[in-house]
Amino acid sequence: MRILLSATLLATWIAGCAPANREKLVQEVLQTDPRFAEVLERHRELASRIETYKREFALKRSTVEQKIAEMRKDLGAAAASVRQKTADARKRLEPDRQRLKLAIAVANEELRAKGAQRASLGRTMARVKKALASPNAAWSDDERARQDAHAKEMLADATRLDREMETIQAHLRLLKTKLLLIQL
Repeated sequence: MRILLSATLLATWIAGCAPANREKLVQEVLQTDPRFAEVLERHRELASRIETYKREFALKRSTVEQKIAEMRKDLGAAAASVRQKTADARKRLEPDRQRLKLAIAVANEELRAKGAQRASLGRTMARVKKALASPNAAWSDDERARQDAHAKEMLADATRLDREMETIQAHLRLLKTKLLLIQL
């Protein structure tokens, strides 16, 4: 008898019984096995509990998704605010950067001028030394002494220019380091 009942239930279940037919099936089962009512009651309770869990989960998911959307919006606003504040902070240092860039340009120009002056002086010194060393030079002792004094004077000027160029180069390194330190 149970086999017949199980086969009937299985056939009905496979055929896809409607909710109205379910009550009819329950009545048939309970007529043959009244103790099965406890199992059916537990089934109803558990099915109800499962549906409650599913609704709670759907509500929780909806709440979390709303919070995520809110947080993304807040994050976007915070990122825009940080970008604006960063740009403003960089703008405040711009006058200092421009002053340093101008000072670097002026120092470079001064270094180039001193370098050109030093190169010209070096060429003149070489010509004077060559002339003084030449055995063909028919200079008087006074002229030779005057040219010697002029060569020593040019050597002193060259030494002074070399020191000035070293000072300018050190100043340039300092300016470039300062500029590097305030780059953001």
